[in-house]
Amino acid sequence: MSSARVPSTPAVLALRAAKIEFTAHFYTYEEKGGTAVSSRELGVDEHAVIKTLVMVDDTAAPLIVLMHGDNKVSTKALARVIGVKSVETCTPEVAQRHSGYRVGGTSPFGTRKKLPIYVERTVMTLAQIYINGGSRGFLVRMAPEVLTRLLNAQPVDVAIAQ
Repeated sequence: MSSARVPSTPAVLALRAAKIEFTAHFYTYEEKGGTAVSSRELGVDEHAVIKTLVMVDDTAAPLIVLMHGDNKVSTKALARVIGVKSVETCTPEVAQRHSGYRVGGTSPFGTRKKLPIYVERTVMTLAQIYINGGSRGFLVRMAPEVLTRLLNAQPVDVAIAQ
């Protein structure tokens, strides 16, 4: 990891403060390209690229879901699991207000507010994951255990294959 190139995002600062090992990976960001673009550009399986989704429940309480890039979230299943009536994706403006990150550069690390975090259970079975480092076009590779150890992410089974 070349620290000269790595941006000092809140995510990177949080990872460094917690002494988490990670490697930086850069790619050319494409608007609305999502994990398909990052996986293609980095030459990695889209299943190992984890997207950070900011959502709200029926009371407008924010939460984060970490999901495989090639899967969607069953909001009905998630609502059932966390004991609320409904869950939906935030608008980009609301997501940015809660996380502190622009959509396309949202990381679960170093968020503006401490939010409950849920991770698709099968993410934890991967050898390594690629997850946003807090800036568009910038992913960090790390062991998935960091998600539960550092973020206290709660494993859930809410994936829908795309």
